[in-house]
Amino acid sequence: MLLQRWFGALLLLLTAGCSSMTPEQFDGREPRLLIEDYFAGNTRAWGIFEDRFGTLRREFVVDIEGTWDGETLTLVEDFVYADGETQQRIWTIRKLDAHRYEGTAADVIGAAEGVSYGNALNWRYTLALPIGESVWNVRFDDWMFLQADDVLVNRAKVSKFGIELGEVTIFFRRMPVTAANAAEQQGVAAE
Repeated sequence: MLLQRWFGALLLLLTAGCSSMTPEQFDGREPRLLIEDYFAGNTRAWGIFEDRFGTLRREFVVDIEGTWDGETLTLVEDFVYADGETQQRIWTIRKLDAHRYEGTAADVIGAAEGVSYGNALNWRYTLALPIGESVWNVRFDDWMFLQADDVLVNRAKVSKFGIELGEVTIFFRRMPVTAANAAEQQGVAAE
């Protein structure tokens, strides 16, 4: 009997490791994630990168300014790393239909593909990542999950040639609109 339980537990672990999450599994979950709504305005994120051994390699904060024109979401991301390095990435994201997105950025190879259902978005792309004196094309498999209180949790597996290099964890928080921000936005809109 003990051997049967042990074998059953081992089989469960093996089959759980083989299963694959799909965005459709989150259909109907709340709060619903619409990235064109979530990222419109100002957002701040805090993140870390851990290598495949679980060693913390980088920490960063990113301020994001997003604009949605009804067809295209533009995200200006300004990164500040714990070591003082700065970086900017500008995403241009088009909504293809109720569930699919396509995005480009200067350091993204080809187009990023996103699929969103319920509170989840799966975002996949290849990034040209500077490593020392060379540039590696690494694959990102991002999963974003919108939580209560406008908190967006992002876990991304980073791989090359199918070998996992590490994982990025990011927490996003929409920034409140201040009176100064509102006046500035209204001034721009009035011009």
